[in-house]
Amino acid sequence: MTNQKTDELNERSKAESARPQIILSGMQPTGQLHLGNLEGALSNWVALQNDYEMYCCIVDWHSLTADFDKSEGMADRILEMAIDYLAAGLDPDKCAIFVQSHVKQHAELHLMFSMIVPVPWLERMPTYKDKRDNLGLDSYGFLGYPVLQAADILLYRAHVVPVGKDQERHIIFARDLAGRFNHLYGVDLFPLPEAKFTNFPEIPGTDNRKMSKSYGNDIRIADSADETAAKLKKMYTDPEKIRRNDPGRPHLCPVFKLHQLYSPAGLVETVDRTCRTGELGCVDCKGQLTENLNKRLAPIRDKRAEWSKRPDDVRDMLTAGAAKARTRAEETMVLARKAMHLAS
Repeated sequence: MTNQKTDELNERSKAESARPQIILSGMQPTGQLHLGNLEGALSNWVALQNDYEMYCCIVDWHSLTADFDKSEGMADRILEMAIDYLAAGLDPDKCAIFVQSHVKQHAELHLMFSMIVPVPWLERMPTYKDKRDNLGLDSYGFLGYPVLQAADILLYRAHVVPVGKDQERHIIFARDLAGRFNHLYGVDLFPLPEAKFTNFPEIPGTDNRKMSKSYGNDIRIADSADETAAKLKKMYTDPEKIRRNDPGRPHLCPVFKLHQLYSPAGLVETVDRTCRTGELGCVDCKGQLTENLNKRLAPIRDKRAEWSKRPDDVRDMLTAGAAKARTRAEETMVLARKAMHLAS
């Protein structure tokens, strides 16, 4: 690359410092979201949208790495997830909410990155080894999953990516790939993204495993108050507290974990004490949790009900979000093509 082009790219990069920092976040379109998604990601995104330039992606291409043979109903799942995004408080006037496949630059940058990433980088990824051995996934797309994820992040030249600790290795991979591109082509195009870890307790499902749709133990944002109450009635408790007056062990009880998230501090203290002495039975304990959880979810449910009546408006919102995302994405691709001598 000529010094003139290098200087031009580097000057453009310096101008980025005047913009707010950029965040990219995304989820696979599994349909209706549950409490684990709400507390583990969405609530955090809602807070961050006020301070960052934020892009919230529904990553449908990623879902094909494992579910390529189960893609029917994808459009419905995308719509349900978008409604949950809006119900939880994401504001399309503050952030771009869009579908990954609607911004084709994701695929272009993924292809360009795939030409420069060493295969051993991919084979060393812990998630690749795990899922290859346990789930039998062995496709080219699955091996290259981290490259597509890095493209998602770097396409927007994101500075920050809010993730759980289990995703740290993927952010390190994106940093390494950004650094490799910048070094190979003598540019300062891609910032090295930082992981912003979200601190939240693992949300227990009704069977005391991690809450997950695949386990059928989830409480969904879309559930009615009655549906939530019915699920909580069946929720596991301390296996040694069989009768009402038996002393319990709140620290081992998934119901108490949810109290700590959704009940007032004074009630949490009372539940802890009276469970240990045997004064509080599990039925009453679950009833108190039900009341407080339903209070937390009531405004979200109300917003969800309104958006569910306006599916065309939700689709229009996704279209507008994709247009905003494409503007930023194409800015990046112009610079990346120049760096790789692909521009005419």
